[in-house]
Amino acid sequence: MTQNQFIGTWKLISAEVRSEDGQINYPYGTDAIGYIIYNPDGYMAVVIMNANRTKFGSQDIKSGTTEEKASAAETYVSYCGKYEIHEHTVIHHLDVSLFPNWINTDQERFFKFEGNRLTLSTDPFLILGKQQTAHLIWEKV
Repeated sequence: MTQNQFIGTWKLISAEVRSEDGQINYPYGTDAIGYIIYNPDGYMAVVIMNANRTKFGSQDIKSGTTEEKASAAETYVSYCGKYEIHEHTVIHHLDVSLFPNWINTDQERFFKFEGNRLTLSTDPFLILGKQQTAHLIWEKV
């Protein structure tokens, strides 16, 4: 396994979460948009969002209503930091995250390459009160 398999820009194809009872949900919609970028210098960044996010009533970037801001946060996720590759996992060492609890944490992802696609999966973690696993499929740009 070489780091070169990760390097580049990957476009999101699918982002789903699976609960322990087998239910599949799409927290950012079935048409979610996103990119994950791995640089040769060991840094990565990811952004994922719902394709149909509600716009704020104002053009002022800092003046959304509480409801608008809550909706924006619910329909978007991003984080970045350094990464390192192990035999079957990639560890994202987060410096920045929309979800504040992930700042300065390590997020482990299981990976699988198939052709020009990369699948990243998680161990179970808490989403809306249930232990769920995330499964994201990315395609090399």
